[in-house]
Amino acid sequence: MAFGDFGYPEVLTEFGLTDTTADLLPHAKAVPLEAAFGTVFGQCAALAGSGNATEKARSELLIAPILVDVWSRFGGRITLHSGAELVADRAAKLVGVCDFLMGRGPQMPRVAAPLLVVIEANRDLIENGFGQCIASMVGIQRFNRSAGKPDGPVYGVVTTGTVWRLLRLDGATLTYDYSEFTLEPVDRLVGRLVAMIESLLAVASA
Repeated sequence: MAFGDFGYPEVLTEFGLTDTTADLLPHAKAVPLEAAFGTVFGQCAALAGSGNATEKARSELLIAPILVDVWSRFGGRITLHSGAELVADRAAKLVGVCDFLMGRGPQMPRVAAPLLVVIEANRDLIENGFGQCIASMVGIQRFNRSAGKPDGPVYGVVTTGTVWRLLRLDGATLTYDYSEFTLEPVDRLVGRLVAMIESLLAVASA
């Protein structure tokens, strides 16, 4: 069993979680984008929407450019890993490859605690990605604890590439953001992701 084998909502019972909804980042604002990013991303979106784009293509063309833009804004303070294996708790089957992981910087070739966020790319329906993402978030909690890092919230993101949903795990409470975010406009989505990372870095530095 691995992260992707956990079903939803069974994963909540499996790990004793309670769930609720809220506006996770009420003060987040859209952020200005570089003109060059807008041009390149527009081309990527056109390719991804061509009708025959695979899940891998959507990941490379839609998700990765946005995350790289977010990563670049923090000047080495966060890491970004793509297709990285996370071995959090073998006994609990919390192992597997995560589409994307973010953690505290500086950037290194290995995955190191504390990890801050996991983004799981998922095909078609956001809800189909909840089980894998929530299990990954529980895994991050345990990975950070085993490394002796302060216990704090973990954010997760489930995305189809065009639709994004944010989640937060704080202790045993899982919170879904009220809203789903799309690529129209993409600066609003980037603003949410930047605010998410800023809030986590503030907690980690406290």
